[in-house]
Amino acid sequence: MAAIAPKARPWDGIIPAEELAIYRQAGWGSPTGIGSKPALLIIDVQYRSMGDKPLPIQEAILTMPTSCGEYGWRAVPHIARLIEVFRVIKAPILYPHVAPKGAHDRGQFENKVPGVMDVPQHAYEFVAEVAPKPGDILIPKFQASAFHGTALTSYLVGLGIDTLVVTGCTTSGCVRATVVDACALNFKVVVPQDAVYDRSQTSHAVNLFDIASKYADVLPADELADALLGQVAHS
Repeated sequence: MAAIAPKARPWDGIIPAEELAIYRQAGWGSPTGIGSKPALLIIDVQYRSMGDKPLPIQEAILTMPTSCGEYGWRAVPHIARLIEVFRVIKAPILYPHVAPKGAHDRGQFENKVPGVMDVPQHAYEFVAEVAPKPGDILIPKFQASAFHGTALTSYLVGLGIDTLVVTGCTTSGCVRATVVDACALNFKVVVPQDAVYDRSQTSHAVNLFDIASKYADVLPADELADALLGQVAHS
């Protein structure tokens, strides 16, 4: 398949033009396209990162400090669209997710963000609109990267996967860490820009710029959906 080169950029107006010119001149950010065996990762799309209902983030964090508020809820329809496509093309869907934390799970991240130790049990449930179905693969994790200390690589190798579509949250945290590790393992990686989210929109945009420059292709979910369906139609 031809490499994907999206037109719209989430970092437009945030990364200065002179810095964009430096990256272009140096040759950063070449698109790599999609391989023949994609898998969809849905990272941490649980109520802990959303809140129980769509609210502005300033309100959402009053009851769920780990919530990304409306930014998470805006991503849900785009994640749902990709789930629909992956079911149509019969490609694997995997759910790396934050495992409930016990007292013995407190580490350096928890020391930096102690509020994560107080997330109520129900908040670890998957958001209903994009929840897994029988046959999907669940990957509980305790660190940012979906690869760290999990069986994710074994699943992907066993399934013959060559491309990862990474959705979920947060763009600057678990998504980025997973994307970097996936690139290091020589998977092609695609990040649909509107199917990932973060509590900081500046951090979201800057991290997508960095991801697109070094580790993955970044494009809108609808463009990616069309490309995946088109690839199957021409196979």
